[in-house]
Amino acid sequence: MASGKFETPASLSGREMEILDLLSTGLTNLEIAEKLDISKRTVDNHISNILTKTKTENRVELVRWALQWGKVCLNDVNCCLLPSSSEMLS
Repeated sequence: MASGKFETPASLSGREMEILDLLSTGLTNLEIAEKLDISKRTVDNHISNILTKTKTENRVELVRWALQWGKVCLNDVNCCLLPSSSEMLS
C-alpha cells in the first residue's frame, strides 16, 4: 500500500482478531455480536479498542491496515499458505 500512515503493527488480542476477521467480511456490529453470541455493545467496545490500537479512524481504514499487516485474508488476496511438512522435506 502506498500510504505511510500504517507504519507499525498493533498487538491485538485473540478476540479482537476474531472480530476484525468478521468485520473484514462486511458484517455489521450486530451480525458480529449474533455470530459470537455476545452483546452488540461488547462488539462496539472491541471495535473502538481496535481502532485506537491501530490508529485508524473507520472500518475501511481498519481493513486496509489489516490487509497491509497480513491480519486478514479476503477472497484469497493477501493470503500466505505455509508449506506442508512434506513439501519442506522435498
